[in-house]
Amino acid sequence: MALHDLVASGPDTLAAPRYRAEPRYRIAEIRAADPLGADPLLAALPAMNAVADVRALSVALRALLPSTEEAAAFGVTDALAAMRDLGVLLGSLKRHGVQPLDAVPEALPVLRRLARRTDMVPRDTVHHYTAWNPTGRRQRMYTGDPMEGRLQDAVRMVFPRLVACLDACAELARLEPYDSGFATVLDRIGALAGAMVDSIDLTVARVSPVFFARELRAYFEEIDVGGEEYLGPAAAQVPLWLVDLTLWQCDRGDAGYDAFLDASVRYSLPSWRAHRDAHRGGISAVSKLSAAFSWEGPAAVPAVLAASAEALARVLKVLKTFRARHLTLARKAYAEEVRRYEEGSGGAPVALLRTVLDLTRDNETLVRRPLGGPTP
Repeated sequence: MALHDLVASGPDTLAAPRYRAEPRYRIAEIRAADPLGADPLLAALPAMNAVADVRALSVALRALLPSTEEAAAFGVTDALAAMRDLGVLLGSLKRHGVQPLDAVPEALPVLRRLARRTDMVPRDTVHHYTAWNPTGRRQRMYTGDPMEGRLQDAVRMVFPRLVACLDACAELARLEPYDSGFATVLDRIGALAGAMVDSIDLTVARVSPVFFARELRAYFEEIDVGGEEYLGPAAAQVPLWLVDLTLWQCDRGDAGYDAFLDASVRYSLPSWRAHRDAHRGGISAVSKLSAAFSWEGPAAVPAVLAASAEALARVLKVLKTFRARHLTLARKAYAEEVRRYEEGSGGAPVALLRTVLDLTRDNETLVRRPLGGPTP
Protein backbone atom coordinates (compact mmCIF):
# COMPACT_ATOMS: atom_id res chain seq x y z
CA MET A 1 0.00 0.00 0.00
CA ALA A 2 1.35 3.40 -0.99
CA LEU A 3 1.72 6.33 1.41
CA HIS A 4 -1.01 8.17 -0.52
CA ASP A 5 -3.43 5.32 0.15
CA LEU A 6 -2.59 5.35 3.85
CA VAL A 7 -3.10 9.09 4.11
CA ALA A 8 -6.16 9.35 1.87
CA SER A 9 -8.11 6.47 3.37
CA GLY A 10 -10.23 7.01 6.44
CA PRO A 11 -13.01 5.58 8.55
CA ASP A 12 -15.54 7.14 6.17
CA THR A 13 -14.35 4.57 3.60
CA LEU A 14 -15.08 1.60 5.88
CA ALA A 15 -18.22 -0.46 5.57
CA ALA A 16 -19.51 -0.50 9.15
CA PRO A 17 -22.79 1.46 9.41
CA ARG A 18 -21.68 3.35 12.51
CA TYR A 19 -18.80 4.90 10.59
CA ARG A 20 -21.27 6.38 8.13
CA ALA A 21 -23.49 7.67 10.96
CA GLU A 22 -20.71 9.26 13.05
CA PRO A 23 -19.99 12.76 11.69
CA ARG A 24 -16.49 12.83 13.20
CA TYR A 25 -15.53 9.95 10.92
CA ARG A 26 -16.60 11.81 7.77
CA ILE A 27 -13.06 12.92 7.19
CA ALA A 28 -13.44 13.98 3.57
CA GLU A 29 -16.43 16.20 4.44
CA ILE A 30 -14.65 17.87 7.34
CA ARG A 31 -11.52 18.49 5.28
CA ALA A 32 -13.60 20.03 2.49
CA ALA A 33 -15.55 22.30 4.83
CA ASP A 34 -14.58 25.97 5.13
CA PRO A 35 -17.44 27.49 7.15
CA LEU A 36 -15.42 30.57 8.15
CA GLY A 37 -14.08 31.31 4.66
CA ALA A 38 -10.61 30.83 6.13
CA ASP A 39 -8.75 29.46 3.11
CA PRO A 40 -7.16 32.73 1.85
CA LEU A 41 -6.24 34.03 5.29
CA LEU A 42 -4.74 30.80 6.60
CA ALA A 43 -2.62 30.46 3.46
CA ALA A 44 -0.74 33.47 4.86
CA LEU A 45 -0.39 32.03 8.38
CA PRO A 46 3.19 30.71 7.96
CA ALA A 47 4.31 34.17 6.83
CA MET A 48 2.72 35.79 9.89
CA ASN A 49 4.42 33.29 12.16
CA ALA A 50 7.79 33.71 10.46
CA VAL A 51 7.90 37.36 11.57
CA ALA A 52 5.97 36.83 14.85
CA ASP A 53 3.30 39.31 13.74
CA VAL A 54 1.05 39.13 16.79
CA ARG A 55 -1.07 42.03 15.61
CA ALA A 56 -1.83 40.34 12.29
CA LEU A 57 -2.60 37.06 14.06
CA SER A 58 -5.01 38.82 16.42
CA VAL A 59 -6.71 40.59 13.54
CA ALA A 60 -6.97 37.28 11.67
CA LEU A 61 -8.55 35.52 14.65
CA ARG A 62 -11.04 38.35 15.10
CA ALA A 63 -11.84 38.40 11.37
CA LEU A 64 -12.59 34.66 11.23
CA LEU A 65 -14.55 34.54 14.47
CA PRO A 66 -18.22 33.71 13.88
CA SER A 67 -20.92 35.07 16.15
CA THR A 68 -22.19 32.75 18.86
CA GLU A 69 -25.46 32.50 16.93
CA GLU A 70 -23.62 31.45 13.77
CA ALA A 71 -21.55 28.93 15.73
CA ALA A 72 -24.72 27.50 17.29
CA ALA A 73 -26.21 26.98 13.83
CA PHE A 74 -23.27 24.91 12.56
CA GLY A 75 -23.68 21.19 12.10
CA VAL A 76 -21.02 18.97 13.66
CA THR A 77 -18.96 18.85 10.45
CA ASP A 78 -18.81 22.64 10.11
CA ALA A 79 -18.21 23.08 13.83
CA LEU A 80 -15.20 20.75 13.70
CA ALA A 81 -13.81 22.60 10.67
CA ALA A 82 -14.36 25.96 12.38
CA MET A 83 -12.51 24.83 15.51
CA ARG A 84 -9.70 23.52 13.30
CA ASP A 85 -9.27 26.90 11.64
CA LEU A 86 -9.55 28.99 14.78
CA GLY A 87 -7.20 26.57 16.51
CA VAL A 88 -4.16 27.20 14.34
CA LEU A 89 -4.47 30.88 15.19
CA LEU A 90 -4.82 30.13 18.90
CA GLY A 91 -1.64 28.04 18.82
CA SER A 92 0.19 30.66 16.79
CA LEU A 93 -0.58 33.47 19.23
CA LYS A 94 0.53 31.38 22.21
CA ARG A 95 3.74 30.42 20.43
CA HIS A 96 4.60 34.13 20.29
CA GLY A 97 3.94 34.69 23.98
CA VAL A 98 0.33 35.89 23.90
CA GLN A 99 -2.63 34.20 25.55
CA PRO A 100 -5.07 34.23 22.61
CA LEU A 101 -8.13 35.01 24.70
CA ASP A 102 -6.35 37.99 26.25
CA ALA A 103 -5.85 39.31 22.73
CA VAL A 104 -9.33 38.39 21.46
CA PRO A 105 -11.58 37.88 24.52
CA GLU A 106 -14.73 37.69 22.40
CA ALA A 107 -13.53 34.29 21.17
CA LEU A 108 -14.36 32.65 24.53
CA PRO A 109 -18.14 32.18 24.07
CA VAL A 110 -17.58 30.98 20.49
CA LEU A 111 -15.04 28.34 21.55
CA ARG A 112 -17.39 27.15 24.25
CA ARG A 113 -20.29 26.99 21.80
CA LEU A 114 -18.23 24.97 19.30
CA ALA A 115 -17.09 22.65 22.10
CA ARG A 116 -20.69 21.95 23.11
CA ARG A 117 -21.68 21.37 19.49
CA THR A 118 -18.88 18.87 18.88
CA ASP A 119 -18.76 17.36 22.40
CA MET A 120 -15.03 18.01 22.57
CA VAL A 121 -12.67 20.38 24.40
CA PRO A 122 -12.94 24.13 23.64
CA ARG A 123 -9.87 24.25 21.41
CA ASP A 124 -8.27 22.21 18.62
CA THR A 125 -6.82 18.73 19.14
CA VAL A 126 -4.55 16.41 17.18
CA HIS A 127 -7.61 15.33 15.17
CA HIS A 128 -8.24 18.89 13.97
CA TYR A 129 -4.58 19.38 13.12
CA THR A 130 -4.12 16.13 11.19
CA ALA A 131 -7.08 13.92 10.25
CA TRP A 132 -9.55 16.79 9.71
CA ASN A 133 -6.97 19.10 8.13
CA PRO A 134 -7.20 19.53 4.32
CA THR A 135 -4.29 18.30 2.25
CA GLY A 136 -2.64 20.03 -0.68
CA ARG A 137 -2.89 23.77 -1.18
CA ARG A 138 -5.56 24.16 1.56
CA GLN A 139 -3.48 22.45 4.25
CA ARG A 140 -3.35 24.42 7.48
CA MET A 141 0.22 24.68 8.80
CA TYR A 142 2.01 26.83 11.34
CA THR A 143 5.35 27.00 9.55
CA GLY A 144 4.75 25.83 5.97
CA ASP A 145 7.91 23.72 6.25
CA PRO A 146 7.67 20.40 4.35
CA MET A 147 8.67 18.57 7.52
CA GLU A 148 5.56 19.88 9.26
CA GLY A 149 3.45 18.46 6.45
CA ARG A 150 5.24 15.12 6.69
CA LEU A 151 4.56 14.95 10.42
CA GLN A 152 0.87 15.61 9.77
CA ASP A 153 0.85 12.84 7.16
CA ALA A 154 2.47 10.41 9.60
CA VAL A 155 -0.36 10.96 12.09
CA ARG A 156 -3.07 10.94 9.42
CA MET A 157 -2.14 7.44 8.33
CA VAL A 158 -2.78 6.09 11.85
CA PHE A 159 -6.27 7.47 12.43
CA PRO A 160 -8.42 5.11 10.30
CA ARG A 161 -6.65 1.98 11.49
CA LEU A 162 -6.96 2.91 15.14
CA VAL A 163 -10.70 3.41 14.68
CA ALA A 164 -10.98 -0.11 13.31
CA CYS A 165 -8.60 -1.32 16.03
CA LEU A 166 -10.89 -0.06 18.79
CA ASP A 167 -13.81 -2.00 17.32
CA ALA A 168 -11.64 -5.12 17.36
CA CYS A 169 -10.63 -4.43 20.97
CA ALA A 170 -14.29 -4.19 21.99
CA GLU A 171 -14.86 -7.56 20.30
CA LEU A 172 -11.83 -9.06 22.07
CA ALA A 173 -13.13 -7.95 25.47
CA ARG A 174 -16.18 -10.19 24.93
CA LEU A 175 -14.07 -13.28 24.21
CA GLU A 176 -12.11 -15.74 26.33
CA PRO A 177 -8.71 -17.29 25.50
CA TYR A 178 -10.42 -20.65 24.92
CA ASP A 179 -12.48 -19.13 22.07
CA SER A 180 -10.95 -19.75 18.66
CA GLY A 181 -11.83 -16.17 17.71
CA PHE A 182 -9.60 -14.77 20.46
CA ALA A 183 -6.43 -15.30 18.41
CA THR A 184 -8.14 -14.23 15.19
CA VAL A 185 -9.20 -10.89 16.64
CA LEU A 186 -5.75 -10.34 18.16
CA ASP A 187 -4.13 -10.91 14.77
CA ARG A 188 -6.48 -8.28 13.33
CA ILE A 189 -5.52 -5.85 16.09
CA GLY A 190 -1.83 -6.51 15.43
CA ALA A 191 -2.20 -5.83 11.71
CA LEU A 192 -4.06 -2.58 12.36
CA ALA A 193 -1.70 -1.42 15.12
CA GLY A 194 1.18 -1.97 12.72
CA ALA A 195 0.23 1.41 11.22
CA MET A 196 1.78 2.97 14.32
CA VAL A 197 5.15 1.42 13.45
CA ASP A 198 4.81 2.63 9.85
CA SER A 199 3.98 6.09 11.18
CA ILE A 200 6.98 6.34 13.49
CA ASP A 201 9.28 5.03 10.75
CA LEU A 202 7.98 7.72 8.40
CA THR A 203 8.57 10.34 11.06
CA VAL A 204 12.12 9.17 11.77
CA ALA A 205 12.96 9.14 8.08
CA ARG A 206 11.44 12.49 7.12
CA VAL A 207 11.16 14.78 10.16
CA SER A 208 14.21 16.11 11.97
CA PRO A 209 13.99 15.95 15.80
CA VAL A 210 15.75 19.33 15.89
CA PHE A 211 13.05 20.86 13.64
CA PHE A 212 10.36 19.53 15.94
CA ALA A 213 12.13 20.66 19.12
CA ARG A 214 13.22 24.10 17.93
CA GLU A 215 10.47 25.11 15.48
CA LEU A 216 7.25 23.14 15.78
CA ARG A 217 6.91 22.13 19.44
CA ALA A 218 6.19 25.70 20.58
CA TYR A 219 2.92 25.81 18.61
CA PHE A 220 1.44 23.00 20.71
CA GLU A 221 1.57 24.83 24.03
CA GLU A 222 -1.44 24.91 26.33
CA ILE A 223 -3.77 27.91 26.32
CA ASP A 224 -6.12 29.34 28.93
CA VAL A 225 -9.80 29.04 28.05
CA GLY A 226 -12.02 30.57 30.70
CA GLY A 227 -9.57 29.89 33.51
CA GLU A 228 -8.75 26.30 32.51
CA GLU A 229 -5.64 25.12 30.67
CA TYR A 230 -6.03 23.03 27.51
CA LEU A 231 -3.10 21.37 25.73
CA GLY A 232 -2.58 21.89 22.03
CA PRO A 233 -2.52 19.18 19.36
CA ALA A 234 -0.24 16.39 20.59
CA ALA A 235 0.75 12.96 19.31
CA ALA A 236 -0.12 11.64 22.78
CA GLN A 237 -3.75 12.30 21.90
CA VAL A 238 -3.58 9.55 19.26
CA PRO A 239 -5.19 6.86 21.38
CA LEU A 240 -2.86 3.87 21.28
CA TRP A 241 -3.59 3.76 25.00
CA LEU A 242 -7.13 2.60 24.18
CA VAL A 243 -5.56 -0.54 22.70
CA ASP A 244 -3.47 -0.94 25.87
CA LEU A 245 -6.69 -0.70 27.87
CA THR A 246 -8.10 -3.98 26.55
CA LEU A 247 -4.81 -5.83 26.24
CA TRP A 248 -3.36 -5.10 29.70
CA GLN A 249 -3.88 -1.63 31.17
CA CYS A 250 -7.41 -1.93 32.57
CA ASP A 251 -6.22 -4.15 35.44
CA ARG A 252 -2.42 -4.16 35.18
CA GLY A 253 -1.71 -0.45 35.04
CA ASP A 254 0.82 1.89 36.59
CA ALA A 255 -0.09 4.90 38.72
CA GLY A 256 1.86 7.35 36.55
CA TYR A 257 0.44 6.01 33.29
CA ASP A 258 -3.08 5.86 34.74
CA ALA A 259 -2.85 9.50 35.82
CA PHE A 260 -1.63 10.53 32.38
CA LEU A 261 -4.56 8.73 30.74
CA ASP A 262 -7.02 10.38 33.11
CA ALA A 263 -5.70 13.76 31.96
CA SER A 264 -5.55 12.83 28.27
CA VAL A 265 -8.93 11.18 27.74
CA ARG A 266 -10.82 14.46 27.40
CA TYR A 267 -9.00 15.21 24.15
CA SER A 268 -10.46 12.08 22.53
CA LEU A 269 -13.55 11.67 20.41
CA PRO A 270 -16.81 11.11 22.33
CA SER A 271 -17.09 7.49 21.18
CA TRP A 272 -13.51 6.82 22.31
CA ARG A 273 -14.24 8.26 25.75
CA ALA A 274 -17.25 5.96 25.92
CA HIS A 275 -15.01 3.02 24.92
CA ARG A 276 -12.70 3.75 27.85
CA ASP A 277 -15.58 4.11 30.29
CA ALA A 278 -17.00 0.78 29.15
CA HIS A 279 -13.74 -1.18 29.43
CA ARG A 280 -11.63 0.47 32.13
CA GLY A 281 -13.01 -1.80 34.86
CA GLY A 282 -12.75 -5.00 32.84
CA ILE A 283 -10.38 -7.96 32.80
CA SER A 284 -7.50 -7.56 30.39
CA ALA A 285 -6.49 -10.11 27.77
CA VAL A 286 -3.19 -10.67 29.61
CA SER A 287 -5.00 -11.39 32.89
CA LYS A 288 -7.43 -13.77 31.19
CA LEU A 289 -4.55 -15.72 29.68
CA SER A 290 -2.58 -15.73 32.91
CA ALA A 291 -5.58 -17.15 34.78
CA ALA A 292 -6.16 -19.79 32.10
CA PHE A 293 -2.52 -20.93 32.21
CA SER A 294 -2.65 -21.09 36.00
CA TRP A 295 -5.72 -23.31 35.78
CA GLU A 296 -4.25 -25.63 33.15
CA GLY A 297 -0.82 -25.97 34.68
CA PRO A 298 2.38 -26.50 32.68
CA ALA A 299 1.80 -30.13 31.68
CA ALA A 300 -0.47 -29.91 28.63
CA VAL A 301 -1.58 -26.54 27.34
CA PRO A 302 -4.58 -26.83 24.95
CA ALA A 303 -3.75 -25.82 21.40
CA VAL A 304 -6.39 -23.08 21.34
CA LEU A 305 -4.91 -21.53 24.49
CA ALA A 306 -1.39 -21.64 23.08
CA ALA A 307 -2.63 -19.99 19.87
CA SER A 308 -4.29 -17.21 21.89
CA ALA A 309 -1.08 -16.60 23.85
CA GLU A 310 1.06 -16.52 20.71
CA ALA A 311 -1.31 -14.04 19.04
CA LEU A 312 -1.31 -11.77 22.08
CA ALA A 313 2.48 -11.89 22.27
CA ARG A 314 2.65 -10.83 18.62
CA VAL A 315 0.43 -7.80 19.25
CA LEU A 316 2.43 -6.77 22.30
CA LYS A 317 5.60 -7.06 20.24
CA VAL A 318 4.14 -4.60 17.69
CA LEU A 319 3.32 -2.15 20.47
CA LYS A 320 6.76 -2.66 22.03
CA THR A 321 8.44 -1.97 18.69
CA PHE A 322 6.51 1.27 18.22
CA ARG A 323 7.27 2.43 21.74
CA ALA A 324 10.97 1.67 21.52
CA ARG A 325 11.26 3.74 18.33
CA HIS A 326 9.08 6.51 19.76
CA LEU A 327 11.28 6.66 22.87
CA THR A 328 14.41 6.95 20.73
CA LEU A 329 12.86 9.78 18.72
CA ALA A 330 11.62 11.60 21.81
CA ARG A 331 15.02 11.41 23.47
CA LYS A 332 16.53 13.13 20.44
CA ALA A 333 13.85 15.83 20.33
CA TYR A 334 14.11 16.52 24.07
CA ALA A 335 17.87 16.15 24.42
CA GLU A 336 19.34 18.87 26.64
CA GLU A 337 21.27 20.51 23.82
CA VAL A 338 18.22 21.05 21.56
CA ARG A 339 15.10 21.09 23.71
CA ARG A 340 13.12 24.15 24.72
CA TYR A 341 10.66 22.22 26.89
CA GLU A 342 11.06 19.65 29.63
CA GLU A 343 7.85 17.76 28.76
CA GLY A 344 6.27 16.42 25.60
CA SER A 345 3.39 18.26 23.95
CA GLY A 346 1.01 15.77 25.60
CA GLY A 347 2.06 17.00 29.03
CA ALA A 348 4.18 14.00 30.05
CA PRO A 349 7.95 13.67 30.56
CA VAL A 350 9.99 11.44 28.27
CA ALA A 351 10.52 9.14 31.27
CA LEU A 352 6.86 8.10 31.04
CA LEU A 353 7.52 6.67 27.57
CA ARG A 354 10.19 4.47 29.13
CA THR A 355 7.74 3.33 31.82
CA VAL A 356 5.08 2.37 29.28
CA LEU A 357 7.64 0.57 27.13
CA ASP A 358 8.75 -1.44 30.18
CA LEU A 359 5.14 -2.28 31.05
CA THR A 360 4.47 -3.44 27.50
CA ARG A 361 7.63 -5.57 27.52
CA ASP A 362 6.78 -7.06 30.93
CA ASN A 363 3.33 -8.09 29.73
CA GLU A 364 4.78 -9.61 26.57
CA THR A 365 7.23 -11.64 28.69
CA LEU A 366 4.44 -12.79 30.98
CA VAL A 367 2.44 -14.07 28.00
CA ARG A 368 5.39 -15.81 26.34
CA ARG A 369 6.75 -17.54 29.45
CA PRO A 370 4.15 -20.35 29.69
CA LEU A 371 4.77 -21.21 26.04
CA GLY A 372 8.29 -22.33 26.91
CA GLY A 373 9.96 -20.36 24.13
CA PRO A 374 12.58 -17.62 24.40
CA THR A 375 11.41 -14.39 25.99
CA PRO A 376 12.62 -10.93 24.97
